[in-house]
Amino acid sequence: MQQRILQPGEIESLDKTSFPRILLPQVASLFAERAARLRQLSEGNPIADYLQFAAKIVDAQHAAVSKVELQALNTTDVARAQQHSMPLLPAAEHIDPAWHQVLNAMLDTLAGSEGLPEPLQPLIQSLRELSHEERDEIAQRLLEKEVAARHIGMAPFIMAALQVTYAKRAAALNAADVPYTDPASICPVCASEPVASVLRIGGKANGHRYLHCSTCCTEWHMVRVKCSHCESTAGIHYQTIEGSKDVITAETCDECGTYRKIVNQEKDPMAEPLADDLASLMLDLLMSESTTFKRASANPLLFVAVSQEQTENQDEALVDPAAE
Repeated sequence: MQQRILQPGEIESLDKTSFPRILLPQVASLFAERAARLRQLSEGNPIADYLQFAAKIVDAQHAAVSKVELQALNTTDVARAQQHSMPLLPAAEHIDPAWHQVLNAMLDTLAGSEGLPEPLQPLIQSLRELSHEERDEIAQRLLEKEVAARHIGMAPFIMAALQVTYAKRAAALNAADVPYTDPASICPVCASEPVASVLRIGGKANGHRYLHCSTCCTEWHMVRVKCSHCESTAGIHYQTIEGSKDVITAETCDECGTYRKIVNQEKDPMAEPLADDLASLMLDLLMSESTTFKRASANPLLFVAVSQEQTENQDEALVDPAAE
């Protein structure tokens, strides 16, 4: 009898108890739930004002997501990515012009009576006045993890508009068509890094860990006790803030010297990867003061930048757009 080696996807299809490898974003509820979680986490939080500011941006994302009309997918690009086990649509190489439409819709929401406070309205006006070419240049830099200090106030808004566009595109995919990729530490849809990982509850995903993409909000499975940055299984440790109920912990890796947070829905069913990561900034500060581990990737609503006009020796600066 001739034997055939089964591929990973075929093996899963034979296992009726298998859990989903890919969780595509549910854009109808994603941003509304995220905004609600940010507001919940802002209560008594040392960075409550910033979380409220971020919640306003996410409200604007929710309002814009139903209005965006994307270009049709290039099936040739998708087929090539599947053939070579590459991410389907790397974000920096596939910027849909529709993101300008999303940004404009978000700015309309944020300029309204329920939007951002008066001191931040000049920033919204500055974003309106940028040409599409200027916007695209900033967007490209953000997706390549580069941002000049002069653009830092605009960065959360631009990244939020891009996120809506990429999440809407990812939501239209078929999870079965998303390839296995190497390395497994980047998003198999848009090649971005995860903002955090999450231990999910409910359904077949219950008890499994997923990495949550910082750009398109797709989630993909990765086993526990494995570095989500270098994929090492050696030297993995966990650190948390005393009294935090272990809802969010920092997973550190001795091999690559980085950490990334894990959000545990088993400890709090309302936990949300991006929101809980942002709200636990105190954990990041403690990690920077007490350990040698560096954060593996950034939160798309909070940026660290070095100005190109400044000297190479200048320290990196954490900038709060809400304070400008």
